[in-house]
Amino acid sequence: GPHKNLSETQVFNKIYPVWTYSYLALLFPVFLATDYLRYKPVVLLQGLSLIVTWFMLLYAQGLRAIQFLEFFYGMGTATDIAYYSYIYSVVDVNLYQKVTSYCRSATLVGYTVGSVSGQVLVSVAGWSLFSLNVISLTSISIAFGTAWFLPMPQKSLFFHHVSSQQLGCEMKVMDCKNGSAVQDHPNVQRVPGWEDETKVPLNGEGHSSEQQEQKVDIVKVLRDLWQDFLQCYSSQTMLCWSVWWALSTCGYFQVINYAQGLWEMVLPSHSMDIYNGAVEAASTLLGAVAVFVVGHIKTSWAMWGEVALALFSFLIAAAVYIMDTVSNIWVCYASYVVFRIIYMLLITIATFQIATNLSVERYALVFGVNTFIALALQTLLTLIVVDASGLGLDIFTQFMIYASYFAAISLVFLGSGIYSIVRAYRR
Repeated sequence: GPHKNLSETQVFNKIYPVWTYSYLALLFPVFLATDYLRYKPVVLLQGLSLIVTWFMLLYAQGLRAIQFLEFFYGMGTATDIAYYSYIYSVVDVNLYQKVTSYCRSATLVGYTVGSVSGQVLVSVAGWSLFSLNVISLTSISIAFGTAWFLPMPQKSLFFHHVSSQQLGCEMKVMDCKNGSAVQDHPNVQRVPGWEDETKVPLNGEGHSSEQQEQKVDIVKVLRDLWQDFLQCYSSQTMLCWSVWWALSTCGYFQVINYAQGLWEMVLPSHSMDIYNGAVEAASTLLGAVAVFVVGHIKTSWAMWGEVALALFSFLIAAAVYIMDTVSNIWVCYASYVVFRIIYMLLITIATFQIATNLSVERYALVFGVNTFIALALQTLLTLIVVDASGLGLDIFTQFMIYASYFAAISLVFLGSGIYSIVRAYRR
């Protein structure tokens, strides 16, 4: 458009990939820094990163400047973990379920209100996209100012453990290798949210005057994390759901990142009114309803989980294929809504299946690792398929590859599920 004068090729193949690379590169350092700095400084860094992002989105010009913008946006998304970690660090463990519900609800309400109000302001009031981004910048600035008044936590989870006696009282302790419960405190009945489950606490309370002790603590934390990693992923059930999590999240990120680019090619926004905001709001709300419903479904996920993943992954592949091949914007919209509903449904089931086998510390580790693997796969896919230095494929060919990707996931889990069922019946 006239604000930036960038071509579709520049946006899809040279600008968007920078976010993926930045997110991957910053995720692990932020994972440790969040806990080490005790959350609040990283919450402030997130707010500052998003302010820079939206200020540049409004006023920066040129390809290099917009690529730099994507780096700051990658920093903003990588530091998202600090917000949820902070919440858990300042409340008692028996309030975890309640504050998790509040956080998920706030995110859902904010996303929906933003999508609906943006659609109304564009379609009814005739506002420009520039004006919508001014509202976004104002909103983020208010959030950044609010964060300064948050109290500074005095403890964190990994770098300075609480005593083992206190841990025994506060945490649910599980045997990750065989998936059986060893101890379960009644106050820790936590229900995971339906998205962004990688945003969980880290641990870093340090004594700035004792540099040597800090270094020893870091080494010990990394060693303990590695031992927990090996123990958790030795469980076949944990490994299965985690593999699906990483593979599907990779494809999900690619589709939602480039969906509006696809819609722009199907129906250019300057030719008539578009309803992208309304579609985003509808998919979010319907996805939330599906997540609520799945919480009341009683089934043996241990037996039928892999087959369910295979069937639903096939439906996702079909939705992406239809979105790509049917040159009708309303069909694209409907397929996108179906795609997001199914993904939110499955990721909630996967989250629950993984979380029920984990203590709070391992919960942070496993979801962090799963997201890191998803981002690594996404980076590889972006580098080969999207990036101008790779194949640099057009948007329609990209979506055909994404549909094939989900179809391959479906076949893998179908084979694995049938094998598991046959083996179970033989036993």
